[in-house]
Amino acid sequence: MKHISALVALLMLAASAMADDDGVPRRTTASDNTGLSVFVNIGALWADDYSANFYSGRDGNANTIERVLHSPRDGQAIWDHLKNEGCISSSIGTYNDLKVAEYPDMYYKATYQVGLGIRYEYASGFGWLLRFNIAKLQAVGAFNLYSDNSAVVLTQDRYIRCGMLGTESRINIDFAISKTVDLSDLLCLELNLGASVNNTKVTKNLMDIKGATWSILDVWNGQQPYHGIAEYDYVNQGGIGCGVFMSGYLGYRVSGVGAVKLGYTCYHSQTTLKGYSAMGWHHCLDLRLEINNFSFL
Repeated sequence: MKHISALVALLMLAASAMADDDGVPRRTTASDNTGLSVFVNIGALWADDYSANFYSGRDGNANTIERVLHSPRDGQAIWDHLKNEGCISSSIGTYNDLKVAEYPDMYYKATYQVGLGIRYEYASGFGWLLRFNIAKLQAVGAFNLYSDNSAVVLTQDRYIRCGMLGTESRINIDFAISKTVDLSDLLCLELNLGASVNNTKVTKNLMDIKGATWSILDVWNGQQPYHGIAEYDYVNQGGIGCGVFMSGYLGYRVSGVGAVKLGYTCYHSQTTLKGYSAMGWHHCLDLRLEINNFSFL
């Protein structure tokens, strides 16, 4: 009975805290969420795979497998590594005998995106939104090495399977016109339509050959790396792109605090990577926490 009495007392205290001065329980209304709000968001991002092939190492790309594989410095190191691992036979007398049989078909792994922003909502339910998001992306794939001189893998396969990895960071700046529709005292639906600007920065392009990695990022001004070659300062191979987006959020309002919203955003925007700049579809599912009770103002 003591526990029941304590629970009743706690519920009465909570009800009192949620009541107006006249003792009537307070209800959340649209006016509770008008004005300026700040928010943070975190979610999952699925990027369009077209630009992932920037990291494939194909001939004609900014970074190529052949430039490193057949270089006097790294090509010899790769050949030595394969020889030590027992992956090639004695018939492969030089690194120049190694060839790419099949280039990777790269794709982006699902990743996370975090951000922050501000919203302003008018009494009509219309408003605007400005947000900044950042994401770290990984492009992955695999390619095959072989030789005309009959390279032999320990498993008796003709090819040596190798991994390819690319990493980049993206920043999105979004501006949208929004409309909020009340579904109930506590639930609302927010719809956004706007424009987006993004900046992509390439950070890594690596190939994994039997557990050892080599970077194929071009820091040699298009030359093959050799012993003693000077490396240039890396110049970002990404750039600025733009596009449009639309999003929808289902929100739960917290009286006197703000709202918690779950939403989906679809971008149709350009990603700029050297040789792979095109419009693509990108999708994000995220959770947003809004605060609009600024007692310091």
